[in-house]
Amino acid sequence: MLKKCLFPVAGYGTRFLPATKAMPKEMLPLVNKPLVQYGVEEAIEAGLTEIGFVTGRGKRAIEDHFDTNFELEHQVAGTGKERYLDSVRKVIDCASFSYTRQGEMRGLGDAILQGQRLIGDEPFGVVLADDLCLNDDLGVLGQMVQLYKQFRCSIVAVEEVPKEQIHKFGVIAGNEIKPGLYQVTDMVEKPKAEDAPSNMAIIGRYVLTPDIFDLIRETPPGKNGEVQITDALLTQAKRGCVLAYRFKGRRFDCGSVDGFIEATNHVYQNVYLPGESG
Repeated sequence: MLKKCLFPVAGYGTRFLPATKAMPKEMLPLVNKPLVQYGVEEAIEAGLTEIGFVTGRGKRAIEDHFDTNFELEHQVAGTGKERYLDSVRKVIDCASFSYTRQGEMRGLGDAILQGQRLIGDEPFGVVLADDLCLNDDLGVLGQMVQLYKQFRCSIVAVEEVPKEQIHKFGVIAGNEIKPGLYQVTDMVEKPKAEDAPSNMAIIGRYVLTPDIFDLIRETPPGKNGEVQITDALLTQAKRGCVLAYRFKGRRFDCGSVDGFIEATNHVYQNVYLPGESG
């Protein structure tokens, strides 16, 4: 049964300097809630309540956020401001949190491998908090968990992207076995547009089977000396089965300034204001 979710959060967030010099990029607020909390809430909605973080230096604020602050609680107790803590209190009550460190930035594949000590020998979800995914119905990770229960193999979330952006992503090719669901036959990390096998790009939601850890160990470093999860997943696809799922919902690239501003405006208009009026 799926119950664990891994959050690789060790990156430096250099595109947001100087804001991220002392604050984790995952703690940047979308109006009044940090980006990482949206991802944790999505995991909890999907039934994944054992949350693991692969962190690095300067990420202590994430650990503090998902913990009780007794002085703050005391200061706002009984005031109108107390309700602003409701969402994070709910998260803390619903989930457990554990942490480990990635000592050196060696890519997403290595970050996931470092999380094995938190995951053990179980299937698990992976959420990249940079990708904010919103859906009026079931969240993206919840949709993928439903698919995992049916197919029992690794699943990656994909969306169609413009040709001029394809070089930013891992890209899949596959056979469509039902509408929006593909059996992966090829995966390429950040290809040139003319070399891309499709326009279906992998975004920051995964459901992985535990054999992925051994496959990552077998995977040599790729671009920039980083261990790419796409390389390990391609090996898994060739030896067994990996599915790609064109999810329902909307994704915002909060790893870029433009995407972060777009997400902030969307959340303010469609999430924050309706909540305040309620």
